[in-house]
Amino acid sequence: MLEKEIMEKANNTKREVRKKALQFTAAMIPIAAIGGYFTGKYAYASYTQEMQQMILAQVGSVQALALSSMVQSVMYAVICGFIGYLLAEKTGLMKPIKYERESLLKVVIITLICGILFSLDYWTFGKALPEVAATYESEITIRSFDNWMASIFYGGFIEEVLLRLFFMSLVALLLWKIFCRNYGKEEIPEAVYIAANIISAMLFAAGHLPTTISMFGGLTLLVVFRCFLLNGGLGMVFGWIYHKYGIQYAFIGHMGTHIISKIIWLLFV
Repeated sequence: MLEKEIMEKANNTKREVRKKALQFTAAMIPIAAIGGYFTGKYAYASYTQEMQQMILAQVGSVQALALSSMVQSVMYAVICGFIGYLLAEKTGLMKPIKYERESLLKVVIITLICGILFSLDYWTFGKALPEVAATYESEITIRSFDNWMASIFYGGFIEEVLLRLFFMSLVALLLWKIFCRNYGKEEIPEAVYIAANIISAMLFAAGHLPTTISMFGGLTLLVVFRCFLLNGGLGMVFGWIYHKYGIQYAFIGHMGTHIISKIIWLLFV
């Protein structure tokens, strides 16, 4: 009888987790739609005229490209949001989705620092790499409504769902099962989470290399260093926030970093 009650309780817990995962995923869908739509529009505006003509020849219009990007973003949110939630729950990375004053204050301070440091890209790497300075001086980057919306909704939310909630949780699960299988969920060593954070952040940075090559026409040691420093370094900060406080705080960290840096460029570039 006791065994039956235990099994029933476990099944109820699983159903409750799946219910919360579905609710979380549903909340991400409109955010993904907005982020994906404006990401498509911004991506088109940032291409060369020759590339724009090639894209229009394939998809027909900018609107069609934006809608295609929107559908893709929603698919990412649905698949990675639901599975990522379950993975995070299984590995102990999922925290209650609520905001506490003390945690929020700490994350806001970290976000402010990240935004300021990220904005320095223009005055540091921009001095050595003309392409960097030109990017931030572009109206498309600084004042484009599409860019702001894409950075906030896609960068701030969907990238965190993909890289932190889904991928970092997946890596943590694999490392746990491969190297620490004798440990329970509550006993997972901190080293597992640290390694998962580093791996996901570095792969995220590596994923920016094709765009970096397109921007600079090739790779140099300085260009690769910048790519991994900005994308990987900030990614590890967001991953730490995710592990320490929860995915909702990682959203604030990523989104806020974009907003703060863009305000600085808008005022001073």
